[in-house]
Amino acid sequence: MNEANRKAWVEKTLGKIPSGSRILDAGAGEQSYRKYCSHLVYVAQDFAKYDGSGDKVGLQTGTWDQTKLDIVSDITSIPEPDGSFDAILCVEVFEHLPEPTKALAEFARLLRPDGHLILTAPVCSLTHFAPYYFYNGFSRYFYEKFLGDFGFEITELSPNGNYFEYLGQEVRRIRWASRKYAGGKSFGIIDRLALRRCLSMLHRSSKADTGSSELLSFGLHIHARKISKSTKS
Repeated sequence: MNEANRKAWVEKTLGKIPSGSRILDAGAGEQSYRKYCSHLVYVAQDFAKYDGSGDKVGLQTGTWDQTKLDIVSDITSIPEPDGSFDAILCVEVFEHLPEPTKALAEFARLLRPDGHLILTAPVCSLTHFAPYYFYNGFSRYFYEKFLGDFGFEITELSPNGNYFEYLGQEVRRIRWASRKYAGGKSFGIIDRLALRRCLSMLHRSSKADTGSSELLSFGLHIHARKISKSTKS
């Protein structure tokens, strides 16, 4: 439920942004969240260098269409005036940035006072979109430290999934990884039964979970507001 959870949260959170607000989708890629922004003035930005193949290492998409972007630029230097957006959306981008805190500084510049920042990034992830893959994930302490430093107040910080769900995701990937990296041997019936039993155990544990996301999750969902001068005072 990794991607499904994230999409549902982003759709719900975008629905809270007042109609007519100007929103920047930073690192928009193929603009998969544009459909949730029909009530907003949507602007898509990306650096547009990823082509779907990358360096052929790890997980790649195969194809990647970025022909319909509004702005092609580095995410840390977006050619828009100060305070020109009411909201910024940045979904699963920070692991692909050499200097993610510089992106936060740019978001702070671009947002109007009390503007919304909707942000997700993995806590843990496999290598993907290489060679544009620089970090393995971001903890809650990253956001609490640096969002505060750049003048944001966190209004929501929620985990996507938990320890058991993350392990389940990777157990489901074992057969694929074995074919690709361990000689391509197919799994026998005993191997398949072992995986099924492991997944059943993880499912039961996840249903009884009481907070294992503090150890590990797919990622974190962040909704923050840029603090206005009146709020600061």
